[in-house]
Amino acid sequence: METVSYPLRIPGELMELAKLKSKEQYMDQATALRQLLYMGAEKYVLELLREGRISAEIAARLLKVNIHEIYRIAEKYNIKLGATLEQYKKGLEKAKNLFK
Repeated sequence: METVSYPLRIPGELMELAKLKSKEQYMDQATALRQLLYMGAEKYVLELLREGRISAEIAARLLKVNIHEIYRIAEKYNIKLGATLEQYKKGLEKAKNLFK
């Protein structure tokens, strides 16, 4: 993963969360802050995916995971990806009618 330096002012409350996370999980504050940032990015990307504004493939690329992992992450946020069982049945019925 490529990293980029960026000057940033961080709210004190967010730094307090990073300090707490770093103490509880035995890591440095910079790592804790990056993890909190990633958590927010993950939630935002999944929201875009849920709204249909991006595809699962784009979501996977943005989060640097494979497509199967996107489905697992979506379950964590109670987001259903792909066709529902009813949609699948309708599609199957339409396909049967086409080939009659």
